[in-house]
Amino acid sequence: MTKETAKFDPAQAATFFTRHGHSGWLDLAYRDNGENWVELELPWREDLLGEEDRQVLASGPIISLMDMASGMAIWTTMGDFTPIATLDLRVDYQRPARERAAVIGRVECYRTTRSAAFVRGVAHDGDPDDPVAHIAGVFMTIQRDSRKGKVPVTAASGSEAGTGDE
Repeated sequence: MTKETAKFDPAQAATFFTRHGHSGWLDLAYRDNGENWVELELPWREDLLGEEDRQVLASGPIISLMDMASGMAIWTTMGDFTPIATLDLRVDYQRPARERAAVIGRVECYRTTRSAAFVRGVAHDGDPDDPVAHIAGVFMTIQRDSRKGKVPVTAASGSEAGTGDE
């Protein structure tokens, strides 16, 4: 007998992620998603400023926003909440966010293999054509659960993409 697992739903998962842990502390908010992308929002808060004399969000919380949106985009694409780890997350800042402005992060997962997922995205403060930053990242999918000594069966482990790491 096989146990059928529910497909990952980013809107539903966000109700947990945005209330707990680092994402909860940052007050990240779910905005929207598609088949391979997720959009989250980081609200402006005075305790998240980069400099005391400028009312602009610091880069650290923006990186956290984009990292979380990346993970959710990967899980959405894979259809499964499976362990992942950030291997590389490149952030190219274009400009500071506007003063007292929230930052919106939209990330798409454009390729998955048996052991990796690739993402790209944009952070903006209201106009995606005038970005605060662009990101590109690589995440490792964790095939073995060392706590249980088993390899989890996921949609990603049986990828038919022919991605070179078979």
